[in-house]
Amino acid sequence: MSEITELSQLDLNRTYSYADYITWKFDDALELIKGKVMLMSPAPNVYHQDIATNLTALLHNFFKDKKCRVYVAPFDVRLYDRKKSMLASQDIHTVVQPDLCVICQPEILDKQGCNGAPDWIIEILSKGTAKRDITIKYELYQQSGVSEYWLVYPEEQTVHQFVLDEKGCYQLKQMYTEGDIARPQLFPELGVELTEVFATWPE
Repeated sequence: MSEITELSQLDLNRTYSYADYITWKFDDALELIKGKVMLMSPAPNVYHQDIATNLTALLHNFFKDKKCRVYVAPFDVRLYDRKKSMLASQDIHTVVQPDLCVICQPEILDKQGCNGAPDWIIEILSKGTAKRDITIKYELYQQSGVSEYWLVYPEEQTVHQFVLDEKGCYQLKQMYTEGDIARPQLFPELGVELTEVFATWPE
């Protein structure tokens, strides 16, 4: 098979695996969703970046002396049904790049990223990714066993907190808005002050 050096060489109708993904030699950002290539949106706007930076700083400070670690995009997370054991590259067909994720299981980390479900994922919505984050990734994260999923709405300055129940289904635990202190169920001692999260340069 010829070397893939340009995005245009991919067949967007074909089903690919992670084994294919790691051989591609181009800079375009993309995700694999059940084997299908999903292009990433152009670089996030300034406000999206401000929110991501603010959250990263808050979480880094909280976890710096703990076993859990925070990772920010671009960072490959390989996902599959939580009922399955760790899979080989050719058997993995979903690779996503969450805005932020917290991982407390060092055994699922390797040189390429994360092989399995992070404990907590945060996605910051933008026009180009909102539908994917709210629907497709919601289902993927639920199926793969991501314990907690936060959706951050920049324009509304709100956070929707979803937590897996005993049946493995997401339940909306809380809706936070600007000025609130959001608390992850996994780490209730962590208070995320949304005024700090949504702070940005004055216009």
